[in-house]
Amino acid sequence: MANMAIDQREGWIWYNGEFVPWKDAKLHVLTHGLHYASSVFEGVRSYKSAVFKQREHTERLIASAKMLDFDLPYSADELDAACDEAIIRNGLTDSDAVYVRPFAWRGSEELGVPARNNKVHVAIAVWDWPSYFTMEEKLAGIRMTLADWRRPSPETIPCKAKAAGLYMICMLSKHAAMDKGYTEALMLDHLGNVAEATSANIFFHRNGELHTPIADTFLDGITRRTVIDLAKVAGLKIVERRILPEELGDFDECFLTGTAAEITPVAEIDQVIYRPGKVCKAMVDAYGKEVRRT
Repeated sequence: MANMAIDQREGWIWYNGEFVPWKDAKLHVLTHGLHYASSVFEGVRSYKSAVFKQREHTERLIASAKMLDFDLPYSADELDAACDEAIIRNGLTDSDAVYVRPFAWRGSEELGVPARNNKVHVAIAVWDWPSYFTMEEKLAGIRMTLADWRRPSPETIPCKAKAAGLYMICMLSKHAAMDKGYTEALMLDHLGNVAEATSANIFFHRNGELHTPIADTFLDGITRRTVIDLAKVAGLKIVERRILPEELGDFDECFLTGTAAEITPVAEIDQVIYRPGKVCKAMVDAYGKEVRRT
């Protein structure tokens, strides 16, 4: 997406209940969501017009808005229908790599910390966008490095919301990792435990067990929960616990999970080397089948 002039695409965006030309989907520079981060969003995928776990994503969008103290002016049914129609309007029903971005924000009626008099806007954009990482990167496993920024204490942020402002340190961590030649960054929580990547959850394997951090300081991803269910079906034991950075070398395989990343094996976290093997492949295959079930 970084190399794409995303704002200049042809097509249609659902904007406050109507479809407008892609290039005309604009907002005022004094929008509260831009200045004070009163904005929430979702990342969803559609595989040949089948939106994966659409209602779960829609309900999380609504819940995220409530955590930021505003209500969406549309029901879950209306939002789901708008997502489906956006895919049709943009001619993407046959695509196997559609990304759906519903988002909501407070408008520009007033500018100040309080925003209860500001209109709540909702938009949905869809476009062709393959997995966050290329197939070559997935097969080889990506390289990660430890981030300087940490996930804040849950007492300081609404960590269960998928809110725009919470991604500032993710962006900074990702940039720093890329500047060092890595693909992704591993973030710790405020206590120094392993937390997540900049926009994906993380799993480690050893001896038939999948270990993953407890999702209490970061978003419990829908893909994360899907993978936990798939792993149980595959006979893997799930261990959700605190994982210290010193333990990274105790595992043999590692992978990331997320709507954009899907299932992405990891080959390195700084000096710790992993070899993507049968567990990574099994999860990639199982997830690929799950999202394409009709």
